[in-house]
Amino acid sequence: MATKKKAKAPTTRPQPASANRLNGRAISARGSGTPEARDTARLLLKIEAIHCRPENPYIFTSGRASPVYIDCRKLISYPEARAKIMSHALKMIGKQIGWSKIDAVAGGETAGIPFAAFLAALAKKPMIYVRKQPKGFGRMAQIEGDLKPGKRVLLVEDLATDGGSKLVFIEALKKAEAKVSDCFVIFHYGIFPQSVEMLAAAGVKLHALATWWDALEAAQKHKYFDERGLAETHAFLEAPEQWSANHGGRPPAPRPMLGR
Repeated sequence: MATKKKAKAPTTRPQPASANRLNGRAISARGSGTPEARDTARLLLKIEAIHCRPENPYIFTSGRASPVYIDCRKLISYPEARAKIMSHALKMIGKQIGWSKIDAVAGGETAGIPFAAFLAALAKKPMIYVRKQPKGFGRMAQIEGDLKPGKRVLLVEDLATDGGSKLVFIEALKKAEAKVSDCFVIFHYGIFPQSVEMLAAAGVKLHALATWWDALEAAQKHKYFDERGLAETHAFLEAPEQWSANHGGRPPAPRPMLGR
């Protein structure tokens, strides 16, 4: 069931036992807990960027199966929601990192580019973008824009799952002698520890506005998922690899390209 309309709980189909154990307090305890996180999750649900389809799971490039799917790219087409979420991002980055400690904002190809541009404009900072690999002609550039050695760069992407692709962009920036200590995403899955661990090993801290726990809390509060959707999403978040294996997923591919 995609989140095109607020869901009405089915009255005839038996629900999984786990649905009866869900409660707002338990879900809320896993979320970020900030007003910005809750509002971001609500807005993403409202513009139908978040979908729930437990009866026909999504299969990701990593091979994992999931009852839910998020498309943050959709946000660029909704000016009001985009403006609110970018405002939340500007505020959060200011608090957690400090804009005085950022010299430039870098967007990762391709989904991170528009969000880096929005943030750079709001913060009045230079913007660059990073390719996944050097273009095969001309300067063979992997970084576009003007980046001087020693500049402190904030890497921006739309979302993070297990974090694999972030390392490609970080390596390219460091090769250009930039200083990269922070990465910002609008949405972090928040269920794969390696997403934080891999970046931490590279000396980079991951910052996110919202996670799937925030989305589940908002979906329950505003009735965007039915009871089965809530229960299956909760089960997936508690044990993603097990849920995936039980619903046709494959083990995720090994490094270096785990996913986003």
